[in-house]
Amino acid sequence: MASVRIGSVFGIPIKLGTSFLLVVPLIAYLIGTQIGMTAALLGELLGGEIDAAALTDGVLPWVLGLAAALGLFLGVFLHELGHSLVARRYGVHIEAITLWFLGGLAQFEEFPDSWTQELKIAIAGPIVSVVIGALCYGGFAALPADLPAVRFVLGYLAVLNVVLAGFNLLPGFPMDGGRVLRALLSRNRSRLEATQIAAGVGKAFAVLLTFAGILLFNVFWIAIAFFIYLGATGETRQILLEDTFEGLTVGDIMTPAADLDTVTPTTPLSELLERMIQERHTGYPVLDGESRSDSERVSGEVNDPRVGDLRGLVTLEDVQSVDPDRRDTATVGDVMSTDLQTVSATTGAEDAVTIMQRQGIGRVLVTDERGDLEGLVSRTDLMTVFEIRKTGQSQQAVERIVAK
Repeated sequence: MASVRIGSVFGIPIKLGTSFLLVVPLIAYLIGTQIGMTAALLGELLGGEIDAAALTDGVLPWVLGLAAALGLFLGVFLHELGHSLVARRYGVHIEAITLWFLGGLAQFEEFPDSWTQELKIAIAGPIVSVVIGALCYGGFAALPADLPAVRFVLGYLAVLNVVLAGFNLLPGFPMDGGRVLRALLSRNRSRLEATQIAAGVGKAFAVLLTFAGILLFNVFWIAIAFFIYLGATGETRQILLEDTFEGLTVGDIMTPAADLDTVTPTTPLSELLERMIQERHTGYPVLDGESRSDSERVSGEVNDPRVGDLRGLVTLEDVQSVDPDRRDTATVGDVMSTDLQTVSATTGAEDAVTIMQRQGIGRVLVTDERGDLEGLVSRTDLMTVFEIRKTGQSQQAVERIVAK
């Protein structure tokens, strides 16, 4: 989602999604238009009267609506911060906390495998919301009746934060309740099996929430259901990948440097395009030396598997960024990427998948501690192994097939 960073708390980046700037005025408007009915309802729920007539003068309803909307998102932020601080205690890297139109999202690099740690992370947010609700209720009860505006905002936030905690604990994986369910299932099942069960429950919940949203004309419920369904599907796929690649490293899967087709910075783009057609590759490591092709390796003209230093990576997308009229004069060095995403041969294969997904790239270069090229692993390599392992082949069988 499009977002802008507005600061950080405890070293965790805080971002605002563009949708946040649209939904806050909308929520403020909805609260302002229903100020009398909401005040009466809060009075019944919390056991204290709120003078609704005193809240309807002039612009006060809109001011209260804005205060309540901002207070609600502050509660959502603290909810996500609770998750994040507990997760960081267990060594989980927090990429950011983002506020958007559906609330908040703490972006974790990964969840810990320990079911007890995941359980504590999952319940931390709802606990924070309940505490905030209790504090707001305490303020509501302590203030005198002649401060109806402040009591309205505190009462509203008291109820909404408790509702937020309760809603998040529903079993809609990957919501908090779904993660609690997966953590409990993981006590005596594999993480993959627990995820599949929790995701199945989450998808069923999303379907029910969609129908409820349609019947009640609630667009927010439908949107939440949509993202629950997508989240459950995506996380299941990620866990399946991790389980499939368990025990495999990049070195087991990569194409070694000696078998790679390479180019040099001085290779003309027109020649590169011809080679892409002949060799059916869409990405080449760029070495500052002699380039290597299939024919050279077959003929034995190249003996050193690493001729020249690694300078970059060039892909079909790089070539397409150049006007066709300039491709006869432009060279690989003019368009290649030098900000390289590299891994070592000992990197876990599942980590390579994660890197490709997050960076939106189709291949990763493998280098040693000196920065010399050792090989390349592509999305095709990883998917080949994925399909093989899904059939129940052993790691040794995978390595033999990939090596061919």
